[in-house]
Parts: sequence; structure tokens; C-alpha cells
Amino acid sequence: MKIATFNINGIKARAPALLAWLRDAQPDVVLLQEIKSVDEAFPRQEFEDLGYAVETHGQKSFNGVAILSKLPLEDVVRGLPGDADDTQARWIEATVVGRRALRLCGLYLPNGNPAPGPKYDYKLAWMERLHARAGDLIAAEEPALMAGDFNVIPQAEDARRPEAWAQDALYLPQTRAAFRRILHLGFTDAFRARVQGPGHYSFWDYQAGAWNRNDGIRIDHLLLTPQCADLLVDCRIDAEIRGHEKPSDHVPVRVELDI
Repeated sequence: MKIATFNINGIKARAPALLAWLRDAQPDVVLLQEIKSVDEAFPRQEFEDLGYAVETHGQKSFNGVAILSKLPLEDVVRGLPGDADDTQARWIEATVVGRRALRLCGLYLPNGNPAPGPKYDYKLAWMERLHARAGDLIAAEEPALMAGDFNVIPQAEDARRPEAWAQDALYLPQTRAAFRRILHLGFTDAFRARVQGPGHYSFWDYQAGAWNRNDGIRIDHLLLTPQCADLLVDCRIDAEIRGHEKPSDHVPVRVELDI
């Protein structure tokens, strides 16, 4: 089963590029972030025509997550547990059924800038809620993954110029510590399980020629429970599509699982 995460930075602007990538890469499941669309306005017919079922958790102009799946989806849940007053559309999960069931959690973790400040407080509180849900996934002892735009640069090798991010919410020590606490529950970073060393990024800013200079960061991650990590075949970043026409500032990261 091929599963990808992709922050598309607006479904209306990026639908043609997304459809082209889907035809080429042929993933079975895609977890999307920043669809920036209410559910009713999502262009689902275009994706259904390619054989994908569509589940969305949208929000007007901001945030928004979705799942595209060629396989049946069951038990769809929208919204990260732990704060009934949080109206931001950043979490969707469902069970996909292949040869066996796999729990999928798609997320768009808050950016947190400027830090310090209320936006950073929200980011850290959201990560505490994520830690709680991650603990539940580990306790279930079943194949599951959490994937999406984490807005976390885990370590220095995940940025071309880590010093430029020293005061940024994506790289502050508290952010990286919160991410490590989640990993230490027993998750595997799928990409780092397959590829080591610097120079591998999933985001390049639109400004200052970042793509042409490969001035990127790795902030899109797939975290696997132990039962899911046992099924890992491969993981790759589709970096080349950042150079295509009207790209997102992110690119897909995808895993292949023997499931």
C-alpha cells in the first residue's frame, strides 16, 4: 500500500498539479493539508473520477485536512481530541482496509509564529493533545500512522541553514522536545528509517529563490507505530515536483507498506 502526505497550500490553486501527481505516482491513500476550503467547495468529483473516495475536514480560507483513498475508509473522525472549543480544522483520521486494517491520522500542526506569544502557546498545547492521542495509538498495539505537516524541524540536518531557524517556532528547543516526546512513545520516523544524512527537504519557501538554492527544511513527516513500522518497505520525498508549474511550497512524502 502506498500512502502519502502532501500539504497542497490551497486545493483550488493546486488541483491541477495535485491531479497530475496522482496520475503519475498512483498512491493508494493521500493525506492532504491546507486545503483552505469548506467541505462543500472541495472539488471531489475530479478525484472521484480517478477512483478516490474523499473525506474532508475543511475550513474557509485557512487550514483544512482531507483523505483521498482508493480503498474503503471506515470510522472517520474529524478534530483532535482534548479541546472541544478548538474550531481549527487540523486533524482527520480513519481506518483504511487493505489486506489488514490500518489507522490513518492526517494532521496539520500549528505553525506557532511569532514565538513567544499566543500562537506558540497554542502550538505547544496542540502538541500535548497530539501526544495524548499518539499514546492511545501506541497502546492499541495495532498498525497506525500519523502523517502530515508537523511544522517541526526535528534536528539540524533537517534544514539547509539551521542557524536561520534558531528563533523560529518550527525549531525552538521546546518544539523539538515536544516532538521527541511523541517519538519516544515508540514511533518510527519513516523517512529517517530509510534515509540518513542532510540535504533532504519537503518545504522550500516561495521567497528568495529557496528552491533554486535548495534552501529547504524537512517538516512533513510520517510517524509509524511499531506494528506499522514492521510493515515499512520504503519511504521517499517527491522533491522534483517542487520545480513544476504552480507548485505548492511543500512536496509529497510517501511510504510503501506491506499491508
